[in-house]
Amino acid sequence: MKRRGVVMADTLRSLKYVYAAAGVISAVDLGVFALYRLPMEPFYYAAALGAVLLGLLTLGKGISDSRRAAIRLDELGRITVVRRCTQEPASLMEREYQAMVNRLGETLTEAETVMAARQGETEAYYTAWVHQIKTPIAVMKLRLADMDTAAGRSLATELFRIEQYVEMVLQYVRLGSGINDLVIREYELDDLIRRSIRKFAASFIEHRLTLSFTPTGQKVLTDEKWFACILDQLLSNAVKYTAAGGVTIALTEDGRLAVRDTGIGIAAEDLPLIFEKGYTGNNGRTGRQSSGLGLYLCRRAADRISLPVAADSVPGEGSVFYLDVKNIAPTMRAVVLRNELPDR
Repeated sequence: MKRRGVVMADTLRSLKYVYAAAGVISAVDLGVFALYRLPMEPFYYAAALGAVLLGLLTLGKGISDSRRAAIRLDELGRITVVRRCTQEPASLMEREYQAMVNRLGETLTEAETVMAARQGETEAYYTAWVHQIKTPIAVMKLRLADMDTAAGRSLATELFRIEQYVEMVLQYVRLGSGINDLVIREYELDDLIRRSIRKFAASFIEHRLTLSFTPTGQKVLTDEKWFACILDQLLSNAVKYTAAGGVTIALTEDGRLAVRDTGIGIAAEDLPLIFEKGYTGNNGRTGRQSSGLGLYLCRRAADRISLPVAADSVPGEGSVFYLDVKNIAPTMRAVVLRNELPDR
């Protein structure tokens, strides 16, 4: 209703010169009739008839403008896929505006094509780089395996961190590629958790941290790779920011998977922003060299597999991250059902 009022007001503004001309003509006619002392009845009749015709003109143009406004509104709602105006222009000015819009649409399409090509090249480069750098990492891991000393174990832990950062690069590029590489199916939640725990076993030993895992006995609909990405990042942060104590992994009473640590915690003012890209907070500014990308990747990966993630913390006592493993979005369930349909 509000939009109709706006369209009608615009119609009235567009006819202002018509109204002005009609007023001037009526004033001239009135002056002529008065000057020659002619009967005023014909003038009143002509003025009334002109007012009716002007009203019909206004009404017709208002209806036409409303229809055209509805078409424009529809095209505006589909602007992400429609790059050209399909409405027949009603005037030279509208034709010129449509030409500008169409040109902008062509320019946008060209820019998107170039960006997509560059994104593909970037992903290909970093994918190749990750696979190439894994070779020297594997060689160093084999050599450090024979060094059963405190220094060797410390170097192995640092090498594991390098390996995690390398994987983070690949995950970051893949998240921005827009490629749908999800393989959604039902997994044993405990198996996924144990795989991540085994990756960080040496880190827990090196930092002398305890790890308590209570088997859940649950199954979860997810993508194995991205779920592991999320859990690995949470464990990595727990080790990084926990100087003493340990990490507990268990289900809460409401069915969420909780990863709890006894680390330094997160300040209350930082908590709402920890999943933002590049945000490091107070912890990242106290010598721990935080990049602000870990939890950002965690949230992006969680969004990709429709896994709600939340956090809570008490500074000086520790943090807890919740993965709502039972709440999977309807769209994700549709993907699962489609994958499970037999081939025809």
